[in-house]
Amino acid sequence: MTILGIDWGEAKIGLAIATAAVAEPYAVIRFRTIEEVFENVAKVVQVEQVEKVVVGVSEGRSGEEAKDFSLGLRKKLTIPVETFDETLSTQEAQKLAIEAGIKRKKRKDLDDTFAAALVLQSYLDSHA
Repeated sequence: MTILGIDWGEAKIGLAIATAAVAEPYAVIRFRTIEEVFENVAKVVQVEQVEKVVVGVSEGRSGEEAKDFSLGLRKKLTIPVETFDETLSTQEAQKLAIEAGIKRKKRKDLDDTFAAALVLQSYLDSHA
């Protein structure tokens, strides 16, 4: 089963994909409107033959926005869309990137996709 993980952000989202038991960073989508996000995610779902989407949800206002996003995505896609706790995934992704010696500019560009991979991997591990 191919699963797409999403780390929600106000101006960009990180994507990760898993076709087995391991999640891998996939891409970052920058956007101006929510419709752009829905269109881009739908394209990825089609191209990668995704069978399920997992949206990371944190606490506070950002978490509420991620929940709203997941509800909208459910209406746009014909596959299951689930939410999963992603509290501190971005901070964990930053920490791992620093430990790996990735330079600041490159880390900034990749944080969202790494965070999406961490969320998706946690989801996969909890459902193993």
